[in-house]
Amino acid sequence: MHAVIDWLLRTIGAMGYPGIFILMAMESSVIPIPSELVMPPAGYLAQQGQMNAGFAILCGTIGSLIGAYANYFAARYLGRPLLLKYGKYVLITEEKFAKVEGFFLKHGEISTFIGRLLPVVRHLISLPAGLSGMNHVKFSLYTLLGAGIWVTVLTCIGYVIGSNQELIMKYSHHALGVVLIASSIIIFVYVKLQRRRSTE
Repeated sequence: MHAVIDWLLRTIGAMGYPGIFILMAMESSVIPIPSELVMPPAGYLAQQGQMNAGFAILCGTIGSLIGAYANYFAARYLGRPLLLKYGKYVLITEEKFAKVEGFFLKHGEISTFIGRLLPVVRHLISLPAGLSGMNHVKFSLYTLLGAGIWVTVLTCIGYVIGSNQELIMKYSHHALGVVLIASSIIIFVYVKLQRRRSTE
């Protein structure tokens, strides 16, 4: 793991902000590069005076949006036609697809925001958004908001802790625990509000 961190530090140090942008765009698509291994080294380099933390966060966040859009457009223009044409062969009927599409059109904002904060889910949440044709302004806004929070947390961890990978992973897991609790609370409040509106 130390070899991976050293490589990332060298890569980000050599490529600078474009390196953060590219790696986070890859992380946000289907390429499994954990953001926990990208943004903390950027924070460490910022602490060393080799980068600006704010600009690193900006590049990481925008990179996440670009990667998310790669999945969005792939699902929209490749996945949707294939599902509609061949989905019945894998028990995905047009009726089931319409229900999923309707759910995401109704709850896409909260789904996208929360999804960007969760591991594994953040790689996949853009796919249903693309399949349902989620509004671009809303998709961009909630993707940037969720990704921006997580990128900022990871950068701050690297800034404070440095290049110690064990501590980075430890505090990244702590941060993830806090995020999971906060996400659960947000979902609980959201469901309560939705039920209240439906009964009015």
